Amino acid sequence: MAAVANEAAAASIEGSATETIEKPLPHKLERKWTFCLYEQIFKPSKLPGNADFHLFRAGIEPKWEDPVCATGGKWSVTSSGKANLDTMWLETLMALIGEQFDEADEICGVVASVRRQRQDKLALWTKTAANEAVQMSIGRKWKEVIDVTNKITYSFHDDSKRERNAKSRYTV
Repeated sequence: MAAVANEAAAASIEGSATETIEKPLPHKLERKWTFCLYEQIFKPSKLPGNADFHLFRAGIEPKWEDPVCATGGKWSVTSSGKANLDTMWLETLMALIGEQFDEADEICGVVASVRRQRQDKLALWTKTAANEAVQMSIGRKWKEVIDVTNKITYSFHDDSKRERNAKSRYTV
């Protein structure tokens, strides 16, 4: 705000007519509820090692055999630390709940995988793996939402069923 005020003062000294528009802060109650919401969401870092934590649409089970997930796949990202995993989890939940994805109906859910020995992972499951345009759009948006610079990868569930370390099909 001080920078805006300084710019306005400098502009009036130079004789130009500039108008500053300040965006009002959210209402005090709104800020409190947002904080409370974030604080009440369970954080995956609190799970014991070798545990999965998921949020899926009603009626969809977080398994490859579910008819909705059967022809799908998942976008995956590894976490650089427990705090990072919690942040990515929260941002993903907020984006899903807030319908930030253009292809929201294509998304099945999200899984946080906490591991003792290896890096933790977050995976966004989708319905139709073969639709590359839709998957790339979802991947680009998710990468923006979780604010990562590293590449995120997409693998088909069918490939993962056949071999444990299946090759990724798409990368953003």
